[in-house]
Amino acid sequence: MASGPTVNIRRDVDDKFYRYRMPLLTTKIEGKGNGIKTVVPNMADVARALSRPPTYPTKFFGCELGAQTSFDEKNERYIVNGAHDANRLRELLDQFIDKFVLCKSCKNPETDLIIIKSGRNEEIIRDCKACGERTDIDMRHKLTTFILKNPPVKSKSKKRHVGTAAANVGGGASPTESGEGDDAGGAAGAESDDELTKKIKAEAADLNPEATIADEGWAADTSPEAVKQRMKALEGPYSVLGKWVEENRDEAEDRKAFAIEVFKKVQDLGIEKKHKAVSVLMQALFSNEAVTEIRDYLPIFKKMVTSERHQKALLGGLERLCGIIKPDLVPAVPKLLMELYQADILEEEVITQWGTHVSKKYVDKETSKKVRKASEPFLKWLEEAEDDDDDDDD
Repeated sequence: MASGPTVNIRRDVDDKFYRYRMPLLTTKIEGKGNGIKTVVPNMADVARALSRPPTYPTKFFGCELGAQTSFDEKNERYIVNGAHDANRLRELLDQFIDKFVLCKSCKNPETDLIIIKSGRNEEIIRDCKACGERTDIDMRHKLTTFILKNPPVKSKSKKRHVGTAAANVGGGASPTESGEGDDAGGAAGAESDDELTKKIKAEAADLNPEATIADEGWAADTSPEAVKQRMKALEGPYSVLGKWVEENRDEAEDRKAFAIEVFKKVQDLGIEKKHKAVSVLMQALFSNEAVTEIRDYLPIFKKMVTSERHQKALLGGLERLCGIIKPDLVPAVPKLLMELYQADILEEEVITQWGTHVSKKYVDKETSKKVRKASEPFLKWLEEAEDDDDDDDD
């Protein structure tokens, strides 16, 4: 996803912990007189976040404004004729999302458009991955004609790759795109974590752009039930906790004392053993001074992180904190990992696995790669420290 401000896909949801985000739509006026036009520079990024072709929302704008539209998909240039205010187009984008993205049943944006033919008639429906419902599109809207003539491209079946992992880590290799898949099994699974990490780094430069996102619990389970559970993950007590921490954090004069209050709040909500609570706290506790703040909050995480699942949730919260909520913290990722590691909150095996397995469970793939790329100095330090220990043993 492109850098810049992001907003909730459902802008009516005032929740910083809402997991579905998109770039804020931007516009640029070009030309004069009869040739004046509005260019949407980041339409491709917005559409990617919505899992829709960028031509759909652009054409929707044209339908609603009674304006001609044009596309240059190769150069990602999307144009609506006339001068149009950015806020007006954002309002129209909200309408597009409501009509052509959100599930009518659960209001979740994890939907695909499917065209169903019945005799001579064709119908467009939204197939929701979250609740499993299929809900209809209002076929009276002019955009439906465009969609029927330009149907969504069917995604290719995802191949399973053996012995590969995300190619954005290790050895100074440049980040590469990664798709979805499963981690190595069988013989590869028998290798030690250290050997596997070295192998990943050695092969990183050779991996193709479609290299897999390794599973191992990092890639999101896309079954309807799993997605539904993730959709609800930050609702209820988790949202209450996040908002309460943010509202009281900056007013606290003593962070250590506030840490005690936070843990009491977690207990009051009955979620002190829940791994999702760890993820929320990682996102809500810190300002841009996280490097100096984290030591005061380590006791909370030491108390609550009691399993590998908790550790993964903590790292997921770190991804959202540094990748989305406070992007200025990306360079601080190695220092934050070091504090959590030295406090025995995160284990070496879990950090290494996380650092070499891109996942879109907590953030989009690009953000996931960016945060993991930033962690490379710490991962390298871990590897060198392990090598030193092996030399001492010899």
